[in-house]
Amino acid sequence: FFFLLERCGGRTRSARAPLSLSPNHAMASGSGLKTQEVKDITRIERIGAHSHIRGLGLDDALEARMVSQGMVGQANARKAAGVILQMIKEGHIAGRAVLIAGQPGTGKTAIAMGMAQALGTDTPFTAVSASEIFSLEMNKTEALTQAFRRSIGVRIKEETEIIEGEVVEIEVDRPAAGSSGKTGKLTLKTTEMETVYDLGQKMIDSLTKEKAQAGDVITIDKATGRISVLGRSFARSRDYDAMGPSTKFVQCPEGELQKRKEVVHVVSLHEVDVINSRQQGFLALFAGDTGEIKAEVREQIDQKVAEWREEGKAEIVPGVLFIDEVH
Repeated sequence: FFFLLERCGGRTRSARAPLSLSPNHAMASGSGLKTQEVKDITRIERIGAHSHIRGLGLDDALEARMVSQGMVGQANARKAAGVILQMIKEGHIAGRAVLIAGQPGTGKTAIAMGMAQALGTDTPFTAVSASEIFSLEMNKTEALTQAFRRSIGVRIKEETEIIEGEVVEIEVDRPAAGSSGKTGKLTLKTTEMETVYDLGQKMIDSLTKEKAQAGDVITIDKATGRISVLGRSFARSRDYDAMGPSTKFVQCPEGELQKRKEVVHVVSLHEVDVINSRQQGFLALFAGDTGEIKAEVREQIDQKVAEWREEGKAEIVPGVLFIDEVH
């Protein structure tokens, strides 16, 4: 991964946004452009503001378009960022820092977000402020280590058994007085076969929650019982059902109903650290306060991830760490 450092300039403002590149860092300073800020998007960790940014807005020759991918202006700085981005993709700048300096509101954070988005949707992007590190109730080295490991993703591949087919009919038997739980039957089909499955209370609740109905193509994870609706079958596209413009149509599955499918999960090293830390546990991901994690835990996780990489079960996803207010 690489990390971006943002520093605000003094009172004087320059008319341009030059960006000089060196083997160890790149510096940019600029003015004139104020970008619209959007409220933070929050999940397990903070992603950052500027959720409208989808890239740097460059063409194939790395020239900045006037308005593109949520970016406006700062053509010179965006072009320089595109050169850095190309170096990152070719592996020539891994582990090095990029310093972006300029006046407040000139697009430093937007350029950092654009670089992260241009690397891909699975690229981990961690935004922290230098003042946060000093205000946390933990060792500063630990705070930076957690930030670094949030910015390194692990793409884990695993095979799972699923049932995939088009729903023909869902029958739910109403329980008699005094009986416990509902029962029912689910009829699924592919282009080659049709099967009836018995349903219990849990599966009926899952189907109701996903609003599955006849004509939907669904998948059922045999290990967890999780149901996912992939869309409506093309055979039902001419029905007079109430459907919105966002309705997705898919082909009826072919072959057997039961099949093995490769599932890909992308998690950060920090998330794996927290889940495997006995002191914190899985719920600490949602609480936000993960505390300090022992070095032994991280060493074991690093060894395990290395084994997964050798076995072809996982691969590392380089990410971006953005540190704001480094002055």
